[in-house]
Amino acid sequence: MGLDPEPISVVDGSTMSNWTTASVLVLNASYEAIHICDVRRALKLVLKGAASAEEVSDVMVRGSSLRVPVPLVIRLSTYVRIPHRTVKFSRRNVFLRDRYVCQYCGERFLASDLTIDHLVPRSRGGQTAWDNVVTACRGCNHRKGDYSPRESNMFPLRTPKTPTIAYYLHLTRFSSMYHESWRKYLYMA
Repeated sequence: MGLDPEPISVVDGSTMSNWTTASVLVLNASYEAIHICDVRRALKLVLKGAASAEEVSDVMVRGSSLRVPVPLVIRLSTYVRIPHRTVKFSRRNVFLRDRYVCQYCGERFLASDLTIDHLVPRSRGGQTAWDNVVTACRGCNHRKGDYSPRESNMFPLRTPKTPTIAYYLHLTRFSSMYHESWRKYLYMA
């Protein structure tokens, strides 16, 4: 079945033109959140019978012979053993881990107004790694400069550490990829 790439009509008559790039939460057969994929991948898994839709939107994808609601959450049909994984290190993921809050002044900023600060400066052998970087606003990063937290008397609000996959999925609620229907599967109060 070919999926229709044009905008899809919603029950209320509005359109969702970017339905293929929306995010879908993937659950293991045990209901454990294990991944986030795009709608196109989720639909393929559901149509092949490898997954079932647990939560769906009111947007319908039309094919030549059937109509399928766009899934928001899918659950794999068989349990998949997931080896221990770490979250990919990136600027965006550091900001997400720190919730877009400067770890020195405690203010929330847009990503464009944030920098990554090395606790042990790179000029002193500090590594660009999860446990040595924090989110900092431009002013605090400039004020701290090329000094250690002790030398600058500027200490981060939280000790930086590598986030787990589960923690990362919990943090997605602070980004645009999060959908309210994910809440009960990520055990958020």
